[in-house]
Amino acid sequence: MDNLLLQAAIYLGTAVLAVPLAARLGLGSVLGFLGAGLLIGPVLGLVGSESEDLRHFGEYGIAVMLFLVGLEVSPRALWELRHRLLGLGGLQVLLTTAAFAGCSLWLGHPWPTALTLGMVLALSSTAIVVQTLTEKGLLDTEGGRSGFSVLLLQDIAVIPMLAVLPLLAARAVQPDHDSLSVVEGLPAWATTLLILGAVGAVILTGTFLTRPVFRWIGHARLREIDTALALFIVVSIMVLMELVGLSPALGTFLAGVVLAGSEFRHELESDLQPFKGLLLGLFFIGIGAGVNADRLLENPAAFLAMTLAVIGIKAAILLVLAVLFRLRRRDRWIFSLGLAQAGEFGFVLVAYAATLGAIGGEMAERLYLIIALTMLVTPLLFLVVQRVLHERDAAPAPPDPIDTRHPVILAGVGRFGRTVDRLLRSAGQDAVLLDNDMASIERMRALGRRAFLGDPTRPEVLESAGLVAARVLVVALDNPDSTTRVVAAARRRRPDLRIVARAQDSTHAHALVHAGADEVLREVFDSALRAGRHVLEGLGVEPQEAAEIENAFAGHDRAALHELGELWQPGLPIEENEAYLARARAFHEDLEAAITERRSRPPNG
Repeated sequence: MDNLLLQAAIYLGTAVLAVPLAARLGLGSVLGFLGAGLLIGPVLGLVGSESEDLRHFGEYGIAVMLFLVGLEVSPRALWELRHRLLGLGGLQVLLTTAAFAGCSLWLGHPWPTALTLGMVLALSSTAIVVQTLTEKGLLDTEGGRSGFSVLLLQDIAVIPMLAVLPLLAARAVQPDHDSLSVVEGLPAWATTLLILGAVGAVILTGTFLTRPVFRWIGHARLREIDTALALFIVVSIMVLMELVGLSPALGTFLAGVVLAGSEFRHELESDLQPFKGLLLGLFFIGIGAGVNADRLLENPAAFLAMTLAVIGIKAAILLVLAVLFRLRRRDRWIFSLGLAQAGEFGFVLVAYAATLGAIGGEMAERLYLIIALTMLVTPLLFLVVQRVLHERDAAPAPPDPIDTRHPVILAGVGRFGRTVDRLLRSAGQDAVLLDNDMASIERMRALGRRAFLGDPTRPEVLESAGLVAARVLVVALDNPDSTTRVVAAARRRRPDLRIVARAQDSTHAHALVHAGADEVLREVFDSALRAGRHVLEGLGVEPQEAAEIENAFAGHDRAALHELGELWQPGLPIEENEAYLARARAFHEDLEAAITERRSRPPNG
């Protein structure tokens, strides 16, 4: 027990130190966890063989993650993604398997071993890719969505791969009394039937049994029982998958897809989300700590060459597919480099193949190391992707010639800007629509609106949009610094121009006031005001009185914004600005007193 507590302290303490450091350096949490594992394993030698057990325990995090992914992907959504799944994903798995199998045959391996190697290396890391795409805000790009579709197909493809492996085996599975598997020692056809039966059981149970169980448990009205039920679903499916020799994570993904249309989906997500992050972190630490440094140092050049060869071959195939499926150039980088590693399911396939005799023990150990090295390199590949995207963004496309004039210039046609444009058109007014994001421009053009590509931070672009004669400039860009620069440049050029600007928070609002904006609209302020008014009405306040309180609050806050802006200092955090804080507290007290006085007046007073 003392040793267990010591190891837990080492793992958690290293993660607490390494992950925030990696995040501050822009490396992402995944590289932080991997680095923590490398530090306490191969570098310092603080942990030993138990890192393998930790990695296996961390695989529960993969299972939970894929269960949550499945909850977001209903069968209907899978059908809508069928072209990417079967086309892009199917071709990736087939071509990559064929490429690596061909290389293995060329190196002299028998065809069952070559096919096994091809299947192992065709898979990518769902855990790393999804986590990193989400952290870096790339999951909603075309490259991110295409990569996610391929990962889903790969996860599904593990089912037939595991079913095929017994057919490639040199011998039947030998019984292992410490294993839960019931397929050990069975012929290949029986193993395949049991696997298909387990998958069918998961689908049927999720479709017909879980809903009445959830309703029955819900009558207890105990949050901890709901959490226990969510964990029971995941763990019991994992046990079933282990009984038939399948990957537990794969079964939980299928269960998530089955339950995606359930009314209890959001409850399951909230119950399991906290477990996912910690368990995934342990998995990544286990990978880093489990790197066999002695074997790696025996021939580091050879392992480095094999790692780069795996990444290079996969990236080349992915790039060809990205071109065939007409992904844009920036999305090709995200797609090609993002999926170029081997994946966590590769560990599962290698272990199963070694047990079956489809590959030898020494080859399995080399594969473990190569898979781990490709996963370690992946966060660095994403840094390359970000650098390339940054350089491409730094060299924007030439602006469109603007041959129209309106009294309003709308810089930024994202969600905020589109709403402003719709309101103006409903009132019979029009605006010059301007943005430097091609995707936003294409969306407006698809809606039948004439929009122009150009960087509003460049003075010549604003001039060509008619800044000299415009009456109102609306700045609704996503980047706060760009918004501030546009406001400052427009105010210098046109002191009489009315400028309405979108702010992300109070600090940005003060910067915009300093830059010369007449009206500053914070993103959540107005919607929060309306929410507060509805809360007051729900507490029994008359709608008219609630509206008056809302208006009084808004007017008081508008005045406070300009007065506090005089005390705001660029570069100094608000919590360290004593004068600002003192005046803000006074404003809050004045506001409470004013609203209390208003509510105490007679209705006609």
